[in-house]
Amino acid sequence: MTSRRRAFSIAAAFGAVALLAGYAFASNVIYDRLTLVDRPWCPEYASFAGSTPASFATGSRDTGPFVDTTPYLMPDFETVTFASREPAVTIAGWWVPGASAAAPAVVVVHGLGRCKGDPEVLLPAGMLHRHGFGVLLIDLRNHGDSTVTDGRNTAGVRESLDVLGAWDWLRSTQALPASRIGLYGVSLGAGSVMDAMSLEPSVAAAWVDSGFADVDVGIQDELDRNGYPRILAPGGILVGRILHGVDITSLSPLEAARDLDGRPLAIVHGDADSRVAVKHAAMLAEAVRAGGGTVEPWILPDVIHVRAAFVASAEYERRLAQFFDAAIGKATGDDGRSGAGTPTGRSAFGAVQASSRGLSLARTGR
Repeated sequence: MTSRRRAFSIAAAFGAVALLAGYAFASNVIYDRLTLVDRPWCPEYASFAGSTPASFATGSRDTGPFVDTTPYLMPDFETVTFASREPAVTIAGWWVPGASAAAPAVVVVHGLGRCKGDPEVLLPAGMLHRHGFGVLLIDLRNHGDSTVTDGRNTAGVRESLDVLGAWDWLRSTQALPASRIGLYGVSLGAGSVMDAMSLEPSVAAAWVDSGFADVDVGIQDELDRNGYPRILAPGGILVGRILHGVDITSLSPLEAARDLDGRPLAIVHGDADSRVAVKHAAMLAEAVRAGGGTVEPWILPDVIHVRAAFVASAEYERRLAQFFDAAIGKATGDDGRSGAGTPTGRSAFGAVQASSRGLSLARTGR
């Protein structure tokens, strides 16, 4: 009987080890598959490959619906590089000056697997530039022409340092004060922008489109979308910490939204988004309110992931320009002439309203 118990204990121990090893292996596979970036796709193989601020179009296989981009072309751009806030990483960008040297500027950040040449960011950048703003389009690390570190994304944790490298470049090279610089991001870019706001309290304002709110929820959603069991989520996170030296849950857009301290935030999402569910917009808005702010997300019916600027381009442009006019100052005067401008107290989302933590932008009507 004793020998049987001993044999059973040994078998159980081997079984537990095998089960643990299997879980570790599966977790590593999941981390590998869900964080890998197909870097060459956007600049080399996408239907819009070769696009620049001076020449881009929509309506092709890999873009949103057709929009006449003629008003949004930006012929006077320059290619720039600068250091991320992680100095070993070099970020590639396109700088398009605004209506004047003193014009405010917006850092524009793409999504996962995309790049600065994607019409998903070129179109809104062109909208901003049309209203006199300077725009700095960047490639995040492991994307486009920026440094390839390990070929993976970190859900905004390390990418936020790249966004802040762009913000630093505008501060130093273009001599813009922090109050005159905004951030714009879509999808992964939106999460990176929110994390950047968390790390840098001097960031003035941000517009986030189709962004995730909570990393843990986002991981579970990605596992569901790819047909993997949710039980692998903790293992995948642990793999990132142990094997790759990054905790992808260490920064959270939700925490950033709670700690805005009155800084303006615009939240845009399509209710037909199957990549990042619209619930994330509601979660971000609730976090803003929990921190004492007032915000109402702009939710577009029947719109999928990062397509709002394409399907509602005129309204998107109006709201985008008015938001940043109010948040970081007008780029042009009412007669279209360049001017330094100051926040007007109005935005595309309505009046600037007082809260216990400062000012927040609220939308007064849909």
